[in-house]
Amino acid sequence: MIARGLARLVLLACFMLFGCSTTPGFDEVNAIHYVPTSAQSVAILATLKHEMPDSDILARHLAIEEAVAGNPLSSGNKVTLLQDGAQTFAAFFKAIDGAKDHINLEFFIFEDIEFDGRQIIDLLVAKQKAGVQVNLIYDAIGSDQTPDDVFRRLYDAGARVVEFNPIIPFKNRPELYNPNRRDHRKILIVDGRIGFTGGINISRVYSSDGSSSSSSIGSSGSTRDELKPTGEPPEKWRDTQAMIEGPAVAQLQELFLKTWQDATGEALNDRAYRTKITPAKVSGGGEVVRIIGSHPDDKYPAFYITLLSAIRNAEERVWIANSYFAPTDSQIEELSAAARRGVDVQLLLQGKTDSPIVRDIAHSTYAELLEAGVKIYEMEDSILHAKTATIDGVWSAVGSSNLDNRSALFNTEVDAVILGREPAKKMEARFTVDRDQSKEITAAEWDQRSIFTKLRERFSRILAYWM
Repeated sequence: MIARGLARLVLLACFMLFGCSTTPGFDEVNAIHYVPTSAQSVAILATLKHEMPDSDILARHLAIEEAVAGNPLSSGNKVTLLQDGAQTFAAFFKAIDGAKDHINLEFFIFEDIEFDGRQIIDLLVAKQKAGVQVNLIYDAIGSDQTPDDVFRRLYDAGARVVEFNPIIPFKNRPELYNPNRRDHRKILIVDGRIGFTGGINISRVYSSDGSSSSSSIGSSGSTRDELKPTGEPPEKWRDTQAMIEGPAVAQLQELFLKTWQDATGEALNDRAYRTKITPAKVSGGGEVVRIIGSHPDDKYPAFYITLLSAIRNAEERVWIANSYFAPTDSQIEELSAAARRGVDVQLLLQGKTDSPIVRDIAHSTYAELLEAGVKIYEMEDSILHAKTATIDGVWSAVGSSNLDNRSALFNTEVDAVILGREPAKKMEARFTVDRDQSKEITAAEWDQRSIFTKLRERFSRILAYWM
């Protein structure tokens, strides 16, 4: 434990030394690389008209998005939004129970969680012994509190286990080592037919509703998280996950296979994974989905640019829930510009926090956003960990990306963009419930903070680049 603590301090120093990229602004990227040709735009809009007759309001920025993100839009998907740990873990265990061929997991934090009286490691080991291949990628920093025995049990049973970017540089592929790079994704794929992604890790912090008196064990959800002292009640964590059935699962599978090969130098080829990543359209599945994988080696951060594009082209409303809000200048500018042109821009952010430094960074941006007309709410009864967005009632996103430099530049991330009124309606309904239970930050109240508080928050922005 002491060694791991020292490793974290060393890594923080390395983050500052290695961090030398500049987050691109929207205009720079749009002008250089991402303006689609006329033929592309016509084809994209024709597809949208066929698959989503009510998509006029998003026509402008969806045309750009198609060129930005790389992966195509896929129709015929069924998307189920899952709230917090109880719903998500119930769906995880059910999907794993039904696995027939393989289970692929890629998580920033992987712990031996318990649900409904069962441990996930017991379930995965049993599946492996029954002939279902289990493949796991976990991040070395995110999972640094997980006992080695957890991974050893999987390995001894025949599962394949990869530690992403180990703290010890000579493990795996030392030529690619960079302590700044973290695998922040949350992906579970079963048999190539059902996939999960969002903000929820396989972590015990999600096992509590905040009312239990048991202690919280393990890492709590980000590189900035802190452990609760023994004996204190665990916090309630508010988060969102998406369960996806249909063709878009193929895009999740491709991301997983690419990360595996990048981390190990070897492809997963013992089974015909790619013949299992073309699931048919789901009966009754009406959602158009695209999975966007972001990687630090990408020339430009795809989801970052996609979200900026969606905000810039918003006509009615932009509602965003985000846990670690340390926004770039471009993000602040686009949110402010949208509010000034009359778009209803609402941000739901952390009030209760596991990262006071990041909250200070967020607070240092409030005055500018409030002056522009952005409405800000802070969740105080739970630790907000969700990363969701809805725009104009038809464009939605759920994934692992925070509004910060780390997600844009340094992390491997995954986000699902979902087009359709029904999923947006459900996400907006959840946002409304959370917002109405949160505290609104007003400009008048914000101006009354002490000089000391304002100086502390302003000073915190020095660290914003690495957060």
